[in-house]
Amino acid sequence: MTAYVLVLFGATWALRHYEPQGAALVVLSILPALPIIAVIGVMGLYLIEEKDEYVRARLVTAMLGGLAIMLSITSAWGFMEEAGVLPHMPAYFAFILWCAGMGLTQCFMALRDRRAGGEGE
Repeated sequence: MTAYVLVLFGATWALRHYEPQGAALVVLSILPALPIIAVIGVMGLYLIEEKDEYVRARLVTAMLGGLAIMLSITSAWGFMEEAGVLPHMPAYFAFILWCAGMGLTQCFMALRDRRAGGEGE
């Protein structure tokens, strides 16, 4: 995520100060997405390599919960945007919503496990 922040600030700075055109504009626009894509890939590799089935199941559940939250919000937002109720939301917010949804799902699972006296303590 440090790479993401550095690339985002660097690309944004270059876009504002140099006003690139053509291929340079495309490359600078895509650069901030590359660390995000890498994070998603690393998470997938972690799932493949995780030996503990319980830990893997919890992460998959959190990922699915994050996906459900992200798809629900972006779908509702899209319809409200189409109707003119809400402003346009950039597509890159989907990853932010997914991560936030994963975090919320993990919190919910931990609270559920604590109440049940389970492993989430």
